[in-house]
Amino acid sequence: MGPLSDPSSNVHYQHAMSELHKELRRPGIQQRVFSYAKASPTELVRSKLSTSEIQHRALTYLPDDLLRNIPENENVYSLFQGFQATLPEAEEEEEEEGIKKGHRKLHSKTSKLLEERPGAPNEPTSLAKMRKDRDKANYRLEMMTVRKNMCSAEIREIDSKISNLNSMRRIVLERLGNIEQDELQVEQDVLELDKKIEELVEDLDDAATLGNAATPPTEMDPGDHASEHDVQAMDESFMSASIYEKLPSPRSSRRHKPTRRKSIPIRHEHFEPGSKIRELQAHNDMITALDFDAPFGTMVTAALDDTLRVWDLNVGRCIGLLEGHHASVRCLQVEDNIVATGSMDASIRLWDLSKADYSPRQPRFTKSTEDADKDDDDIDPEQPPPPHHSSMQDCPLFTLEAHVDEVTALHFRNDTLVSGSADKTLRQWDLVKGRCVQTLDVLWAAAQASATLNSNNGQWRSTGRLPDASADFVGALQCFDAALACGTADGMVRLWDLRSGQVHRSLVGHTGPVTCLQFDDMHLVTGSLDRSIRVRLGPPFFKYAVRYD
Repeated sequence: MGPLSDPSSNVHYQHAMSELHKELRRPGIQQRVFSYAKASPTELVRSKLSTSEIQHRALTYLPDDLLRNIPENENVYSLFQGFQATLPEAEEEEEEEGIKKGHRKLHSKTSKLLEERPGAPNEPTSLAKMRKDRDKANYRLEMMTVRKNMCSAEIREIDSKISNLNSMRRIVLERLGNIEQDELQVEQDVLELDKKIEELVEDLDDAATLGNAATPPTEMDPGDHASEHDVQAMDESFMSASIYEKLPSPRSSRRHKPTRRKSIPIRHEHFEPGSKIRELQAHNDMITALDFDAPFGTMVTAALDDTLRVWDLNVGRCIGLLEGHHASVRCLQVEDNIVATGSMDASIRLWDLSKADYSPRQPRFTKSTEDADKDDDDIDPEQPPPPHHSSMQDCPLFTLEAHVDEVTALHFRNDTLVSGSADKTLRQWDLVKGRCVQTLDVLWAAAQASATLNSNNGQWRSTGRLPDASADFVGALQCFDAALACGTADGMVRLWDLRSGQVHRSLVGHTGPVTCLQFDDMHLVTGSLDRSIRVRLGPPFFKYAVRYD
């Protein structure tokens, strides 16, 4: 600060500076300045503020991070305006309640006094009343605008909360998925340890057996003369306990234990209905059949590219190929570890997936970013994932051959399997003996039923349209104990009794080939190429199914 050009201001400035110098020369002022220079900021604060005030400020202090996350107020109207917008409705409700309770007289006096307010001179009463009504309407309109804005603000707040909750839900769902992946890895470790323990126990048993067989016989005293009968018995016991009879079996012939999961995945229960869980590039041609045992378990797929693939749904990876059919597989079923497949080569094969040599690989998301990028570069998205070589070589069980044309439908339960073929026959198989025990001719059964009813002169029944030449003659079937339901290309569903081999009921209604069906003790659901699904009811169905003519 310097003196100004104005002479009067220059005098004032010099006077002020002289007064300041006089104050600074005082010992008390100099001592205070010196104490401030020596004191720290903490001591200065403690000298000026009391302990309670310091504690209050410490408790009420908010860091800048919290203040930075405070949402901006997007409301156009203030809190008082919002409160004011709720008052007219309350006043109107009180007026209505007052009128209902008999306060009409008080209300009329109040309204009369309001109407008699001084207005413009020479103004008609009706005009003043109309202006008054207009002001009331404008006020109500303004309050409604405030209420509408308040509702909109509440909706935005609710949407924000829903968005935050959805984000938290996704985080917890990912955490659940990671836990299930770790759980699967721990189960795999347990199975590996069980396998090693079993192999070690067998090795110890084999070593003990070889040691006992190689033990030399005890020498006899020269004075003891063994009889001829004792010598013969000794030779027989030696031959019966020969080392060649106690040789351990090779490792390859040991039966694998079923690798069923001990834990049940529950992540799929928390997905939204209709959401896509995973997409697999499985085959190079049209898929003809698929089935799986459990959610995130094992799935088997078949296609016209003549491959039969086994998938681990938990990691979305191909386990291996089931090789043995000479043509494409048209139908299959997975039950526990057993897979039954029907092929265009007219054969049925059964497989045991518990004999597969497979261990899940590490999930992709647990790898580093560089490794994941390398894998993405190596894998062609247009090609199916490479399977494990020779991982399914021990899975084939046996083959069922009796049909003379392609197998288009099959179903097995317990030790019974029923198959349907393009040779227009149904065959019942005994899975214990591995042979066909009964053959059902669909055309003969249809002719017998038509002859019994004296309809169509014993010919193949027509249901409104000719059978589709491109459709499978036996489109679907399902068996349960002695009950068998079969859907054919003529649109009919026939219910068979496997004990007698006769058709128990014939159900019509579809105008196209039946392609799928499923039944329980109360319902029978069928689907057809006529683009319809029919549900038939009955308690139980096989006793009270009705035939429609």
